[in-house]
Amino acid sequence: MSSPSCEAAAPLARPERFPVAAMLAMAVGGFGIGTGEFVIMGLLPEVAKGLQVNIAQAGRAISAYAAGVMVGAPVLAVLTAKWQRRWLLVAMMLAYALGNFASALAPGYPSLIALRFVAGLPHGTYFGAAALVAAALAPPGRRATSVALVMTGLTAATVVGVPLATWAGEFFGWRAAFALVGCNALAAAWLIQRHVPAQSAPAQGSVLDELSALRLPQVWLTLGVAAIGFGGLFAVFSYIKPTLLHVSHMPQSWVPLTLSLFGMGMVAGNLAGARLADRWLMPSIAGVLVWALAVMALFYWAALWPVTAAAGLFLVGTIGALGVGTQMRLMDVAGKAQSLASALNQSAFNLANALGAWLGGAAIEAGWGWRSTSWVGAALALGGLGMFAACLWTARRESLRA
Repeated sequence: MSSPSCEAAAPLARPERFPVAAMLAMAVGGFGIGTGEFVIMGLLPEVAKGLQVNIAQAGRAISAYAAGVMVGAPVLAVLTAKWQRRWLLVAMMLAYALGNFASALAPGYPSLIALRFVAGLPHGTYFGAAALVAAALAPPGRRATSVALVMTGLTAATVVGVPLATWAGEFFGWRAAFALVGCNALAAAWLIQRHVPAQSAPAQGSVLDELSALRLPQVWLTLGVAAIGFGGLFAVFSYIKPTLLHVSHMPQSWVPLTLSLFGMGMVAGNLAGARLADRWLMPSIAGVLVWALAVMALFYWAALWPVTAAAGLFLVGTIGALGVGTQMRLMDVAGKAQSLASALNQSAFNLANALGAWLGGAAIEAGWGWRSTSWVGAALALGGLGMFAACLWTARRESLRA
């Protein structure tokens, strides 16, 4: 096997159509990562009972995973800047499999927290590399759509993977859910090795080139939009099962189907967001943030009844449209630091994951009730709009100065 850092690969010509097998292979990896990230949110009561902690404490495992993504994405992106990207994707999938198999064997609460951190380490680098490969394989004028097709694996996980793993976790025990995720990651590694064409990292892909992204204000502001604006989705979804059971009084048998409605919303938002981003990138980002503010306020009331809660959760999922917009914006403003900037988008979204889960849990522990996560989400959407305004203002100042 050739070394990941030195395998030769000619630049890929842009095809007339999407290379379906390569996109599907990378999407399978995203499917596993999406399932691994979100499934614990549907199994918090089972995890809490099994480890003899309360639900809010079990929610710290969500934050630990997100912290792993935030640390792993920049560190691994810099360290692997000169790796051939197909082998980088394979390596990240193998590492993800190992982290999830280890999580399934965690003997107690402290070890689960540590292992969820470890499992999160390859997440951001995988998606960052997959986004760059997808953009390079895209037909002309379809970069955002191509990236969205790969990310559809992640959003499809919330339709199929999370409900299936949640059912397995309820029936066989929560550890079975992580074992399933590990098996998916092994399958994805094989598919990527077989179907994704060899594509070299850029010739200038050095550590210093990648770190140059950290000097760019537009990179930091775009990351701020993602980290704050997307946090509301996680504030609500992290505690959605007890909200549905104790506020909406939804029968437990309805919960897996309702979680799949959230996933359908994410798929719809991802695809619609890509179409908008290909045409009007910055207006689409602003529009999604305004939509998020409205949806979060609406869910506070929708959560009172089972049917409206299910419909409201679908709308919460559509906020996933923000992801592809910020991904494309980072790739546009990062200059030579494409790998780091692309991976940092995942760090930002997992900071949103940690921030949303932590603030939502804090509101619940303060005695404000399960529905208070909606107002936490609305406040975070408003904060994202503030970061977006700062992004526009700074870009205008830089343009005038130039």
